This record gives sequence, C-alpha cells and structure tokens, in this order.
Amino acid sequence: MSEPTARRRGRPPRAESGDTRDRILGAAREEFSERGYEKTSVRGIAKAAGVDSALVHHYFGTKEQVFEAAVSVAFAPALAAPDAIAEGPLDAVGERLTRFVLGLWENPATRTPLLAIIRSAVNNDTAAAVFRRLISAQLLRRVAGRLDVPDAELRVELAAAQLVGTAMLRYVIKVEPLASADLEWIVARLAPVVQGHLTGE
Repeated sequence: MSEPTARRRGRPPRAESGDTRDRILGAAREEFSERGYEKTSVRGIAKAAGVDSALVHHYFGTKEQVFEAAVSVAFAPALAAPDAIAEGPLDAVGERLTRFVLGLWENPATRTPLLAIIRSAVNNDTAAAVFRRLISAQLLRRVAGRLDVPDAELRVELAAAQLVGTAMLRYVIKVEPLASADLEWIVARLAPVVQGHLTGE
C-alpha cells in the first residue's frame, strides 16, 4: 500500500477548513477592534486564533485582505438597508432608513463590530480605502438603485453623512446630551432631514 499523502504544513483537513476560517475571522475582528489596523499583525491574528500564520495567508492573503474579509462579515447586517427602505412608500423612506441605521448602532451585537470598523477606518488610510470600497459598492449604490429620483447616489451619500455623523457623536464620541437622548426623539428630528436629502427638491 502506498503511504498517505502528507498535508502541507499549517493546513487543516478539508473538513476542518470552515471552522478554521471562521476562527481566524473572529480573531481578526477582535484584534482589529482592540488594537486598530496599524497595530494588528497577521502573526497576532494567527496567535489569537491558535493557528500558524501561514494559514491566515492561505485563507485570506495580506493583512489588508484579512481586514476586508473581517469587515465584510461585521458589516453584513447593514447590507439589508436597501431591502429595508424598499418596503413602504417613498415619502416615508427617510424614517425607515434612519430607524434601520440607528437600530444597528443601538444593538450591542452589531454596534461592537461597527465601532471596530469605524475606529480603524478613521486612523488608517488603507483601512479607510477598504471600508470605502465596501460601503460604496455594496451599500450606497444599492440604496440609490431603489430610489427613482435624480442624482440618487449623491442624495444617498448626503443622507449617509447625516446618519454617520449622528452615530459618531452619539455612539463613538458620546457627546452629551445626544448620547443620552431618547432614540424616538432623535428619529423624529433626524428622519425629516434624511427624507429631504433622499427625495426633496
């Protein structure tokens, strides 16, 4: 009988590959969240995941590619925004989008990875470029595609700027009294502004 073919160093059996990949992604999200993009290394991610650093390169490639994969998973809940705004009349799209976006930040399960993304993106040009590609291609253009209005992409970007700015002040910088204000109070004042960006003259 022939000897079984030896696996290359650092690579798990095929049955384990899905779990290993998920473990690396989880470790990457934790590392980027705690250390930021610049201070996170592929070696550190591998150590946190309990794998050889060669496996991180095998599954994802460079640190930038690991970050993009981790961001994509963490950002996945936000990608439901186009569907959320499509479910209802156009004259209430501002409120639906406002509630959807702020809802992501209100939920601790989605807020924590969003904080990690934002902190990395504002402190590093490479991380910012990754985040910009993701949000432009997978979110803003898709939302714009649901709006039958002139200059849809620009309108969506202005609405996003309004919502992201509010989220930064409320959840990241925690400026008072906005940080402690009632969510319904914020939605009531912010939704008409977002509506104006999206459908106003």
